[in-house]
Amino acid sequence: MINSEKIREYFPSLGRVDANNNPIIYLDGPGGTQVPIQVIEGISQYYIRSNANTHGEFVTSKETDFMMDGVRERVSEMLGSEGPKTISIGQNMTTLNYSLARALSRKFNEGDEVIITELDHEANRGPWKVLEEVGVKLIEVKLLDKGTLEYTDFKNKINNKTVMVCMGMSSNALGTLNDFVGIGNYLKDKNCLFLLDAVHYAPHFSINVQELGCDFMLCSAYKFYGPHVSFLYSKPGLLGSLTTDRLVVQDQEAPYIIETGTLNHAACSGVASAIDFISSIGKGSSLREKLESAYKQISIHEFELAKHLYDSLQKEDKITVIGQDFSSKKRTPTVSFVHNDFTVSLALTAAETGHLVFGTLHTSGAPNTINRIIDVFPPEQQAQIRAQISSSLKMVVTQRLLKTKDGQGRCAAFEVMKCTPPIQNLIREAKIHQIPSIMQTSVRDGMITMTKSLEELVKAGKIDASAGRED
Repeated sequence: MINSEKIREYFPSLGRVDANNNPIIYLDGPGGTQVPIQVIEGISQYYIRSNANTHGEFVTSKETDFMMDGVRERVSEMLGSEGPKTISIGQNMTTLNYSLARALSRKFNEGDEVIITELDHEANRGPWKVLEEVGVKLIEVKLLDKGTLEYTDFKNKINNKTVMVCMGMSSNALGTLNDFVGIGNYLKDKNCLFLLDAVHYAPHFSINVQELGCDFMLCSAYKFYGPHVSFLYSKPGLLGSLTTDRLVVQDQEAPYIIETGTLNHAACSGVASAIDFISSIGKGSSLREKLESAYKQISIHEFELAKHLYDSLQKEDKITVIGQDFSSKKRTPTVSFVHNDFTVSLALTAAETGHLVFGTLHTSGAPNTINRIIDVFPPEQQAQIRAQISSSLKMVVTQRLLKTKDGQGRCAAFEVMKCTPPIQNLIREAKIHQIPSIMQTSVRDGMITMTKSLEELVKAGKIDASAGRED
C-alpha cells in the first residue's frame, strides 16, 4: 500500500502556494510530472562534484563515465532489455524519433509502407513523414468514436509492403490503453519492424521489451518524475546496422551512433535518481524486482484516484468526460473533460488563481481560438490581453474529427498556426481575421490551414469532399 502523504513530502513543488496562500494544484499530467527532492539533489550534486565531459583521464570525467553507464543500466532494468548497450539517450523523444526516421529512410525503399495511428501523439507521427521523401507511404489506422483504435482495420492494413508498424502503448490525451500485445503477436510471422511509444505508458506500468518482442521503444523521463531526457531501446544488432547522422568523433557503434553531440549529463544523473526513487516504493532483491513491485502499487493507487475523479465528474451536469470509463483496469489514469459553458474561462480563472493547467479549446480554427480567449475578458482589458497573447503564444493546433469515406471510423484534420512576427502584429492590432491569409503563404514555416488539410484528406481518399462541410 502506497503512503501517499509520505511520498508527497518528497515533492517540494507540492508545497508551493499562490499569492492568496492557496496550495497550487497541478492538472497537467500529460505535460509531465513534478520531481522529487531526490532527483533535484541528483542533478545538483552532479554539478557540485562531477561536472565534466566524458572519456577524460581525470577524476570528474571518470565519474561522469561511471554515472552515464549507470543511467543506461537503470533504464535497461526498467525496460527489461537485454542490457545497457540497447539504450540510447537523447534530449527528447521527438529528436530521437526524427534521428531514427532519417536512418530508416536510408533502409526503406519507394513503395514500402509504414503504419501509424490516429491515436498517437505527434512525436510518433510527425517524424515518420521524413520517410515520404524517399517514396515510403504512411498508412493510418482509424480511431473510433469511443476513443480506441479499430483493430480489424489495423490488421487489414498490414501486408507484404509493410516494413514497419509504429504505435503508442497508451494515449496521453484520452488514457486509452492500446492492444500493443495483440499487435505484437500478430506481427511475429511478419517481416517488418515494430516500434512502441511508451512515453505515456512508462509512468504507470512496468515494461519488459523482451516479452513484448518490439524492435524499438521510446520513452521520456519527464513523465516518470525525472528531467527532460529521452531513451531509445533498440533490439541488439539492429541499431548498429543503420546509417545514422553522426560525427566522425562519435563512437561508431550502438547505442552511441544515434546520439549527436554532448548529452545533458546532469539531467541523466537526475534520471538515475528518478528510477531509484520509483524502486524505493517497491520491494525485492534486485532493481528490476523493486521496480516491478513499485509499479504494481503505483498502478493500483493511480487507478483508484482516476476512477474517483471520473465518477465524480460524471455526476456533474455540465461536464462531459471524454474517453473510456474505468470499468476495466486496462486504462491509464488520464481523465480528459470539458465544461459545456465555461471551458475557456475556467482554464483562465484556474491559471489566475494558481492552478497549473494545459488548456484545450473546442473551436473551428486558430483565429477563432484566439478570439475566444480574448472575448472572455471585458472590452476595456482586451487590448492588454491581445498584447500578452502576441508575446507569449507559441502555437495553436486545431483538430477536427471527420467520418471516414467508408463510414467505419473517423480521421483527423489539423490546422497549425505558429506565432511568427507577422501573426504577432495582427494579434496586437486586432486584425485576427487576416491570419488565414498569412498561414496560406507560410507553409515553409510549418503552418497548414484547415482547408488545406481537408483537401489533402480528400485527395488521399480518406474522406468525402462533403465531409468537412457536414462536420
